[in-house]
Amino acid sequence: MSADIQNTVKNLHPLEIRIILSYRSGDELTVEKVEKDLGFKGGNGNQALSWLAGKGIAGEIRRETAVFYELTDLGREWKEKGSPEERIFNLARRTQGDGTSSGLRLPDIAGNLGLDNKDVGSAFGALSKLGVLAMDGEKKVTVSGNAPEHFAVVRGLLDKAADEGSLLAEAALSPAEKTAIAGIAKKRGAADAPFRQADRETVVFGFTPDWEPLAAALKAAGITGDEIGTLTAEMLETGSWKGKTFRSYNVKVPPARLIVGRTNPYAQFLEDVKDKLSSLGFEEFDGPLVETEFWNSDALFMPQFHSARDIHDVYHIAEPEKAKAIEEPWLSNVAAAHENGGKTGSRGWNYAFDKEFTRRLILRSQGTVLSAKTLPKAKIPGKYFGIVRCFRYDRVDATHLSDFYQTEGIVLGEDVNLKTLLGMLDMFAREVAGAKEVKYVPGYFPFTEPSVEVHIKHPVLGWFELGGSGIFRPEVTASLGVNVPVAAWGIGIDRMALMALGLNDLRELFSYDIENVRLRRSVTPQG
Repeated sequence: MSADIQNTVKNLHPLEIRIILSYRSGDELTVEKVEKDLGFKGGNGNQALSWLAGKGIAGEIRRETAVFYELTDLGREWKEKGSPEERIFNLARRTQGDGTSSGLRLPDIAGNLGLDNKDVGSAFGALSKLGVLAMDGEKKVTVSGNAPEHFAVVRGLLDKAADEGSLLAEAALSPAEKTAIAGIAKKRGAADAPFRQADRETVVFGFTPDWEPLAAALKAAGITGDEIGTLTAEMLETGSWKGKTFRSYNVKVPPARLIVGRTNPYAQFLEDVKDKLSSLGFEEFDGPLVETEFWNSDALFMPQFHSARDIHDVYHIAEPEKAKAIEEPWLSNVAAAHENGGKTGSRGWNYAFDKEFTRRLILRSQGTVLSAKTLPKAKIPGKYFGIVRCFRYDRVDATHLSDFYQTEGIVLGEDVNLKTLLGMLDMFAREVAGAKEVKYVPGYFPFTEPSVEVHIKHPVLGWFELGGSGIFRPEVTASLGVNVPVAAWGIGIDRMALMALGLNDLRELFSYDIENVRLRRSVTPQG
């Protein structure tokens, strides 16, 4: 036996030994197969195969990805009552008076079916696109077509999932079912979707040429993988250790390296941004992660029924579901602004504001919620900022995360204007993020007019949006007791760090690779 093989044999774990001796060259191994065949505990198969791969005894052959759809609590409700689209269509058809008009407006439908205004607005928008519902000049819903075919497809999916234990494999679905489920499933934050999409990746391993001499050496040495590694008090009392073979230990193994703690580079970057803004005279604000729909959206003049609200796809709180009350006079002021403009000079959105819906609790989806809560108590002139953690469903990639930080801020004063705002954006882009190329493009936000997006150019990722900004609309400021211009911005501080720390992927900010984090030098914002 060569010295290298002998050394490898001494350093093998019993789990590795059992795999080496239980399979042959050419066998394809997965975690599930190994744990089932050898009776390993959950997780042991993954450990053992990873160790073998690290020693060069096994290697990855391929990866197989399978997509599954799991029925959520909302999906079970849909199965019992029907989807919002199906319920709305059936109600409109039942109540139509002259063959086309249902005589119902969207708030009437919401009250009749017990649905939120937001859900009714989204469902009506989808049915309108399909050409089966429309709205007449009196904003009453009209029926303009037959029931869409996908109603039956969705109903079939709900029934099938319930019959098969709530889990559907994408590979077993028909083309029509795949199309339908893609529009009603989400990967993360699926509380408001009937199906949760789960991508399961299976790694297939195989032995390398080093397996054969190693397996022969183990057999020659009589090593089975069943050797005892720990001598317990119970074994001494019962004598069960007698006649057993014990694992050998290498007393020359060096001790673990002492790793001295240091500040995480991203945490240091956040503190440096706070220091810079504080040195410029800004006061810091903060608030809870859980907010109401009122402060997160309604106070920002985002209509409760409009599908545009879906861009802020929020996570709902299950218990408690709603806050006890909303502060006055802000609730009444904001409700009036939505319904008829109130005292803001606006015509409002012209719908019945739902004061029950506005109490619903969510994880805040945008930092602007804290700007809104600061307005009633802000000094004029004044400057405020916050480093705010936000939660919003998003597809995770190099420039998107499902929870993220924003630096949020407002500047109030008689002389505040768009030029003031652009100066702040330039400071963030160049001095904090360290960008060399910056551009500004028009944007849309329900609560600002004009609205501006700032984009920067990353040397690897190219151009991407850093954040949005604008001048708060009177419907926002006047409703909260402010009658001077207010410049507001919400900048993705994660993306600023991406540029400033020399990274190419947002996920590296939260890397599990400790060595990489330790080697990453913290960069202090310039200026």
